[in-house]
Amino acid sequence: MKFRYYLTIAILFVQYSFFAQNCSYTISGIIKNTSNKTPIVGASVFIKETGKGAISNQDGYYEIKNICKGNYHIIVRHMGCEDKEKSIALSNHLTVDVEMPHLVNMLDGIHLLNKHPKKSTQSTQVVKLKNIQKNTNKNLANQLENLTGVSTVKNGNSIAKPVVHGLYGSRVMLLNNGVVQSGQQWGNDHAPEIDPLMAGTIKVTKGVGALEYQGSSLGAVINVIPKEIQEDPHLHGGLLYFTETNGNGHNVNLSLEQNNKQIAWRVTGTLKKYGDRKTSDYYLNNTGYTEANLAVQLEKNMSDSWMSKVYASTFNTTLGVLRGAHVTLSTDSENGELSEYAQSVLHADEPQYTETDFSYDIDAPKQKVYHHLLKWENEVLITDDEKYTFNYAGQIDKREEYDVRRSGRSDTPALGLLQQTHFLEATHQKKYQNQLEVKKGIQYTFTDNTNDPETGILPLIPDYLSHQIGGFALFDLDLDKWKFEFGGRYNFTYQNVAYINRNVNRDVEKYDNYFHNYSLATGVDYHATHNLFWSFNLGLTSRNPDINELYSYGLHQGVSGFEVGNPDFKKETGVKATLGLEGNIDFKWFFESLVYAQYIDNYIYLQSENEFTTTIRGTFPVFEYQQDNARILGFDFGTNYLFTDNFKVGAKYSFIRGDNLSESTPLVYMPANNGLLNAEFKGFKQGFFRNSVLEIQYKYVFKQNHLLENQDILPPPNAYQLVNVNFTSEFYVSKTKVNSYIKLDNAFNVKYRDYLNRLRYFSDDLGRSIVLGIKVNF
Repeated sequence: MKFRYYLTIAILFVQYSFFAQNCSYTISGIIKNTSNKTPIVGASVFIKETGKGAISNQDGYYEIKNICKGNYHIIVRHMGCEDKEKSIALSNHLTVDVEMPHLVNMLDGIHLLNKHPKKSTQSTQVVKLKNIQKNTNKNLANQLENLTGVSTVKNGNSIAKPVVHGLYGSRVMLLNNGVVQSGQQWGNDHAPEIDPLMAGTIKVTKGVGALEYQGSSLGAVINVIPKEIQEDPHLHGGLLYFTETNGNGHNVNLSLEQNNKQIAWRVTGTLKKYGDRKTSDYYLNNTGYTEANLAVQLEKNMSDSWMSKVYASTFNTTLGVLRGAHVTLSTDSENGELSEYAQSVLHADEPQYTETDFSYDIDAPKQKVYHHLLKWENEVLITDDEKYTFNYAGQIDKREEYDVRRSGRSDTPALGLLQQTHFLEATHQKKYQNQLEVKKGIQYTFTDNTNDPETGILPLIPDYLSHQIGGFALFDLDLDKWKFEFGGRYNFTYQNVAYINRNVNRDVEKYDNYFHNYSLATGVDYHATHNLFWSFNLGLTSRNPDINELYSYGLHQGVSGFEVGNPDFKKETGVKATLGLEGNIDFKWFFESLVYAQYIDNYIYLQSENEFTTTIRGTFPVFEYQQDNARILGFDFGTNYLFTDNFKVGAKYSFIRGDNLSESTPLVYMPANNGLLNAEFKGFKQGFFRNSVLEIQYKYVFKQNHLLENQDILPPPNAYQLVNVNFTSEFYVSKTKVNSYIKLDNAFNVKYRDYLNRLRYFSDDLGRSIVLGIKVNF
């Protein structure tokens, strides 16, 4: 009896609580276009937990009625926009206004910053998170290769680094969460040790105006920016899985985040595993790779004016290098002419050691790379318009390269390098009432680079210590339709180098290098009309010779070539001018164009000598670093036209020409001119595919004809064309958002070789590949 009595009381209590709950609240607001603040019509606004929703009217207004008190997530969606999600606590009628970047100029998911006021007069392109995740099978450099003016220099497909306006390596400043990436970036076969899936956006700035960062930006600045932690006290995350047929690859990425009262945090991890890649005709044996990466973000408001952030990441990979590229190219005589065997290797239809079976095995030659980063940032607000920032960043980079060695020594690295870097920075930033903003700072970087003495081989790169100290000042002025920028930087570098001489006694030579670098940059942006912008930038900057350019002497395992540096090289000094025009007409036709010209005094480049040298490890081609005056001219153009919200067509074209002014010859390793066409269809209105997007992409890469016959071992490869197809879909399963991806790369299985791929001497590039992926947000 007592049980029945208490049960009745409990039921009555629950019923009373339910009916007594106030469910008459209303959520309303206006959905606006971020670019021009106009209302967005037909946006879908719904509550994730209840499914209730509304559609925005002609004024962008929406209203959802009869909502109970509680905590909810509002999701706003519209064709041509990225979804917006907000966490709310409802205890009364609530107004929630949302701005969305509607009809942003996009080409293959790349957004052009065409709104005013612009943050910079520099030409800037941004790769958004959705496009990064869609291309999770690509490394950082390959994520960028469809941007105008951006190419990749490769050593196969898994090892690539970005090339911007013909420049790469230390001339392109690579930032990992605002910290200059410090590692063994001196080789063509050394890819940046950054996982793009740790990023929220990747920003590419084509100019020399990033003077606030310690390093050289003769070519451009690439900033890999982590996603901001949402202002949401609930636990959220995402699980991403991809599989790729070419290489039987598997990719898993998991992220978790929460922003509670104590601390805001996010943890992101990635695992990748690939086996032998395949051309259109044969397997590229020993080209698999594995990755295991992790990143942790922590944010905490220590007080009303003090925000502290910690970012830590670890990147770990093992990379196979095509076995058929590591063959001795013997000569017939002392004059260095290639033997019949070497001729047959370089002109063969497929590389040596090619096998017909697929394998996940990674044997020598291979590379193992480990990179660890810790950043501690503290931001102190003096007022809303003034703040100080104090940063510390430490990096550890370990590289081991394994060669095919005799007597069972292939498990002993032929090259082992450990680099430690410590960075300190203090900056001050203030906005004045006359629309002037000033930022200034001072920085110090210490680098310790050490060789592993157990390799048994004279090091290609010597041990060295480096100290850098520098300061900068930036001025930004907004005057109605005009925006002006001016900046300057001074940097002092001291290097202490221990170089082992190649004489019989193997004497150790000490070098003390002192470099004084000055940089200046100015830019102006003119808001000609509401949707049209002109910009002009002029910059002067200099770069120290890299350690490998000064002291390399020996076999570079990754590219199977004998490289020779020159300790007498002077620093490079470059002047670059850019003129840009970008805008839109009626938010239907978007366009951007950029003309640039760059002169570099004492330009350093790696030149094939068309000679061969014999070592205990075989006979290899000789590449020597040289220094001359150079000029690079180019033109980038991108456009797309939106026929409707559901269908658009775009095109891009990049032209570049590099010349050695000292020798009156073309510059080597300049990207070939290329163009791209892209069509995107979003017309699926009903059924399972109602939120799907179909993209077809056509890419044409011209033959590099601006080159002399004797400037390389082999002539440049022929032009080639590729067709790629992407299909993405977005839907909800039991209030859980799911994204699916299907990609078809090199749809027609074209046989081709790329001029900037160092393995083109031995093999074709990749054939057809199908990529299937799914992402679940929770």
